[in-house]
Amino acid sequence: MLDHTDPSALIIEAARRFAQERLAPHAAAREQACRIEPEIIRELGEMGFLGATNSAEWGGSEIGYETYAQVVEEIAAGDGSVSTLVSVHNAPTCEILEKFATPAQKERWFRPMASGEAIGSFALTESAAGSDASGVRTRAVRTNSGYVINGSKQFISNASYGKTTILFAVTDPAAGKKGISAFVVANDTPGFSVARVEHKLGQKASDSCALAFDDMQVSNDQRIGEEGQGLKIALSTLESGRIGIAAQSVGMARAALDYAIGYAKERKQFGRPIIEHQAVGFRLVEAKTKLAAARELTLRAARLKDAGQPALEAAAMAKLFASEAAESICSAAIQTLGGYGYLSDYPVERIYRDVRVCQIYEGTSDVQKIILQRML
Repeated sequence: MLDHTDPSALIIEAARRFAQERLAPHAAAREQACRIEPEIIRELGEMGFLGATNSAEWGGSEIGYETYAQVVEEIAAGDGSVSTLVSVHNAPTCEILEKFATPAQKERWFRPMASGEAIGSFALTESAAGSDASGVRTRAVRTNSGYVINGSKQFISNASYGKTTILFAVTDPAAGKKGISAFVVANDTPGFSVARVEHKLGQKASDSCALAFDDMQVSNDQRIGEEGQGLKIALSTLESGRIGIAAQSVGMARAALDYAIGYAKERKQFGRPIIEHQAVGFRLVEAKTKLAAARELTLRAARLKDAGQPALEAAAMAKLFASEAAESICSAAIQTLGGYGYLSDYPVERIYRDVRVCQIYEGTSDVQKIILQRML
């Protein structure tokens, strides 16, 4: 029963209704079109989900990370692609601007993003710099008025939807990882181009873009922080980003499992619903147990973040476990539907494809293990 005195419960319920009424019914069509409708993005902004954890001073909703994680879960249960747009926009993109931008930068760039008027993207990854972010090769060369940027980025979410990009470029090649700086740029800046939108296994409505920068000029007041602080700035949002991916993993897995349980109650074999057969029932019980564990790990990390306590280990554990459990749960859902689970007429095959990337972006499962190993 909904607690009408709890603002968080009302926000989560609003996200649930939006996901089930506006997202889920059109998720397959959205995938076919490889596009999220502008009106959906506008509604996300109007509901406050595009500046969820940001300060109200700058137009954000300030709902806290635990509530935000549950909002992302609900949105992902409706459509994984839409949840990726929300997650990437909130953290790392908006979070970096709130943490590191000057008041003037916040007024120009951050306020429209926190209020949902503009979508943002985070451009760190390059074709030769993925898990090793220090391998960035995009170059920003100083001029009298600012910098000229040349280079490229790969796998950048939201860039074809967005108006603003936070990008990272080398300002001092001799300084190694301490020679990378952060910049905020408008996507319509001359020299900025979306070279292509990649064709993918899943999450086809969420864009993964290759970006190119050709003599792109930016002013000094577009640099975020000091020269050489770029990698530190980029890595500062890892906790929040991983909480978001863990939450979307839980949401997609929940949607697949709910569908499989409903199907198993209706489908009959050997004279009774298949859910009454032990092989099927045990499979679903194991999946539901993994889902519960993944959700609790995710919310634990979010609570630590809300409390201002170190959350890197908890967030890495949540992201690692939830993303891998989600693939297993979605596989169990397909198995429960049998041959029908393999058909695009049913949603579980799409969700299975959508959830697979959660083990890759925001740090692969291998990277999460490396981080956790170091923390032992």
